[in-house]
Amino acid sequence: EVQLVESGAELVQPGGSLRLSCVASGFTFTSYTMTWVRQTPGKGLEWMASVNSGGITRIYLESVKGRFTISRNYRKNAVDLQMNSLTSDDTAVYYCNVDFRTAASPWITKTAWGQGTPVNVSS
Repeated sequence: EVQLVESGAELVQPGGSLRLSCVASGFTFTSYTMTWVRQTPGKGLEWMASVNSGGITRIYLESVKGRFTISRNYRKNAVDLQMNSLTSDDTAVYYCNVDFRTAASPWITKTAWGQGTPVNVSS
């Protein structure tokens, strides 16, 4: 069974930093792009950043470029999101997800989501 478990939820002050982590299991971690998405009541789901299977190619939402860094930890089968210079606009529930295929149904792409971890940026 594919599982994604996020951690790192915290209340942080504006200007502060936070590191989120998503531990993956149940699929070949080294084969798939990993993504962070956030959800706020006002904006709905918003794609944040993705990193390819090799960990080399990273793409970001324009508003977080230079502040957020996505990275892979192959030893832990995890994808991390380092967030710096946080503002109240970054307050959201953060999810990691992966589009993957199974050996039983290789022609079907499925998406797995973690349970989400809340980030509250407030003074």
